[in-house]
Amino acid sequence: MLSLLAWCLAVASAQTNPAPPRLSFRPADPLNGAAFDQFYNLNYDAAIQGFEQVLARHPDDAFAVNHLLTAVLFKELYRMGALNSGDYENDSFLGPPHRPPDPKVQQRIKDLADRAFKIEETRLDADSKDVDALYARGVTRGQFSTYTALVERAWFSALRNAVGARRDHERVLALSPGYTDAKLIVGAHYYVMGSLPWGVKVAVALVGLSGSKEKGIQYLQEAANGAGETSVDAKVVLMVFLRREHRYNEALQIVRGLSPQYPQDLLLALEEGNLLRASGQNPQAAAVYRKVWQEGREGRFPNLHYEVAAVSLGDLLRSQKDHAGAAAAYEQVNEVAQPDPEILQKANLAAGEMYDLLQKRDLAVKKYQAVIASNGESPPAETARKRLKDAFREQ
Repeated sequence: MLSLLAWCLAVASAQTNPAPPRLSFRPADPLNGAAFDQFYNLNYDAAIQGFEQVLARHPDDAFAVNHLLTAVLFKELYRMGALNSGDYENDSFLGPPHRPPDPKVQQRIKDLADRAFKIEETRLDADSKDVDALYARGVTRGQFSTYTALVERAWFSALRNAVGARRDHERVLALSPGYTDAKLIVGAHYYVMGSLPWGVKVAVALVGLSGSKEKGIQYLQEAANGAGETSVDAKVVLMVFLRREHRYNEALQIVRGLSPQYPQDLLLALEEGNLLRASGQNPQAAAVYRKVWQEGREGRFPNLHYEVAAVSLGDLLRSQKDHAGAAAAYEQVNEVAQPDPEILQKANLAAGEMYDLLQKRDLAVKKYQAVIASNGESPPAETARKRLKDAFREQ
């Protein structure tokens, strides 16, 4: 559950909504809009470059530091494979990340967080009721909670920062009830605390924390509809929570509203298929996965691993006992010039299993051998060795 909170705080702390031109960014800099547009289209390198330019022009602005911190953190989380919303559909996401963190990026994240904290603390020392400084510190705390949870796997440190982020933004709302942006982190925290088992709720209540799924969703809806800087982020977090609540139609409305605004956002494009599949609309989900695959082939998602759409399609067809169709879908990953090694391993292993079920043992063996050759120390390679000894059979 903590990892879910950390992921939501990461999204909640991005504090952006570049689409409506009427919004004023903090700091007020014409470069912000373009940088945020790149960020939401998952073009992290361009976003980071833009935020660096904004920070160079506003070196003492905590919002500028937080924007850059967010982009650097999200780029690393995407590289590590930690931004798949399906991992947060339940409470089991406690294993190691898909890929280890980059030490240089880790240090940069820490340096940026320290820089933001110093600016925020200086302003709060001068005026403890400075709502913008309180809000900015809550954002920094939320981002650092995400970093310590999903990158360093330091759960207690992450929890301290998550609680600090909530309390900062609750203070903002007490001082300025109309500060709708602050309802994002508070709402996400309310929902997560409200989702805890009864015994854990009692324990956290003893230290002054409470939660309510209903109130959390209400706060997120208010942030999403408030036309504030956190509107887009609130919609993304709300979409994740609605998925957990099996309110798939509402979640689909959100993703279908966001995707046209950010056409290069691969995660949003895939999420529509994931939601359709979760709601039992398998033919429609398959159509979305095929569309994403084709658009990826045509260059819509530059530098992103759109081949995951082929694996998603294969998994869907496999669940329907369409073993030949699933094998063909998994094989598509091999058509990508530079596929993600982990995705390729998964696809080859799954294709081998489908070939076994189709009584095509020679093809299955080749796939298992390819899995081992690419990374012999991985869990898929261990499974592939078992498959080489005994052909795969459905349980």
